[in-house]
Amino acid sequence: MKNFLKRKNIDISLKTYLVDASGYMALGLFSTLLIGTILNTLGGKLGIKFLTGIVWEWTSTMTGPAIGIAVAYGLKAPHLVLFASTVTGGFGMKLGGPIGAFIGALVGAEFGKVVSKETKVDILVTPAVTILTGAFIVTLVGPAVSKVMTGLGAFVMYATELHPFTMGILVSVTVGIVLTLPISSAALCMTIGLSGIAAGAATVGCSAQMIGFAVMSFRENRWGGLVAQGLGTSMLQIGNIAKNWKIWIPPTLASAVLGPVATLVYKYENVPIGAGMGTSGLVGQFCTLTRMEELGRGGISLYIGILTLHFILPALLTLASAEFMRKKGWIREGDLKLDL
Repeated sequence: MKNFLKRKNIDISLKTYLVDASGYMALGLFSTLLIGTILNTLGGKLGIKFLTGIVWEWTSTMTGPAIGIAVAYGLKAPHLVLFASTVTGGFGMKLGGPIGAFIGALVGAEFGKVVSKETKVDILVTPAVTILTGAFIVTLVGPAVSKVMTGLGAFVMYATELHPFTMGILVSVTVGIVLTLPISSAALCMTIGLSGIAAGAATVGCSAQMIGFAVMSFRENRWGGLVAQGLGTSMLQIGNIAKNWKIWIPPTLASAVLGPVATLVYKYENVPIGAGMGTSGLVGQFCTLTRMEELGRGGISLYIGILTLHFILPALLTLASAEFMRKKGWIREGDLKLDL
């Protein structure tokens, strides 16, 4: 059995499913719903109906199939499985939302890999098995799992409204850490449907990680590192964190400080699409802007507030604690160096 699974490129492990597959799920989200949100916002600001109409309609409509093919690609599925996963992802999205698309694509892809090229009618068997197994598991557990995840999100949002200080810290730090780990914070927030001020705290936590690592490692990585981490992902530092975990303290401390600032002072809300993105592609900021304008809190003060809360304060707080730790010798020269 071990040799068979190896030959089929099937690795049954938490890393494969919760790290690798969920990471590719996030890429599927970004390539459709997230980029569509950015274009929709720009279209609304510039009065471009093409962006707010057909582009937004289809980027949101194709999210399920995109998740399906992204997850299958992440699992190194063969071509027929890869293409059939557009169906399992789309079907899963319809019945169970993003988590349904993920489950359907994952199960369908793995079973499709099992039968791939094992028969003389591979072109019929492989896509059929992929679609049927993916659709079956989604029908069986998709709606229930979706309800559980949505319930979890509702609980987090309710708790944040009830205890904005404590939950502001908890949500900001937790989602920020998930962003830097090889796990998808975007997929997490989308899966549980995180919104409101809890989503605002999550955005700040993610921003603190990205901007924090970008500015504190500027002396090692210069402008390339600033852009790669500040607008890309702080996940680039995970290898350095494994070597010296103390480098994670400054941005995490900044997220802990700014979480309650977000929930109690600024009270910025966000939507699930942007909650776990931080400053990646400025998705978190675009979504915050759109949501707050819907609540009637637009204007120049909103732009200044987002700039301060998501960029300036994370940079200043992280730099302050990082410089202190450098002087103490807890962070050494080269600890934050990236191979860019």
